[in-house]
Amino acid sequence: MRRGGVILYPTDTVWGIGCDATNPDAVARVYEIKHRADSKALICLVDSDARLQRYVRQVPSVAWDVMELSVKPITVILDGAVNLAPNLIAEDGSVAMRITKEPFSQQLCYRFQKAIVSTSANISGEPPAANFCDISPELVAAVDYVCKSRRQERKPHTPSSIIKIRLNGEVSIIRK
Repeated sequence: MRRGGVILYPTDTVWGIGCDATNPDAVARVYEIKHRADSKALICLVDSDARLQRYVRQVPSVAWDVMELSVKPITVILDGAVNLAPNLIAEDGSVAMRITKEPFSQQLCYRFQKAIVSTSANISGEPPAANFCDISPELVAAVDYVCKSRRQERKPHTPSSIIKIRLNGEVSIIRK
């Protein structure tokens, strides 16, 4: 990833396609691999509160409360994205971020020391890959590396909830 590579990896939700969230060329490759319009935003994973704050100018206090109290993985869309690839930031200046607590993806984010793109491992419009066996051979061939962790797992996994939280505290539910 440090050299612009794209990976397949297990996350706290479904399997993901990932790359360095600060590298615009790597982000463009993710859009290309997914056959996804670059007008549709991608999610980023980080390992901690401190790392989240590197990529958003100001995190509203209600966002911290929502992330702390959520019983399932939750992605928050926040205004004022900074220090990320421009093609990862939505037109309104927001970015979708999730602090992962799952051991593998948390360690990956911690060791990489940057935000990592985390979009579901599927062609745009297809169902997300809950397990490695659900990933199409086309995707496996398109990435630079496939993580070995949890490849044999066969468990139900679902995408995260997504909530948009504006600086003024206004909350919108995007995906339950």
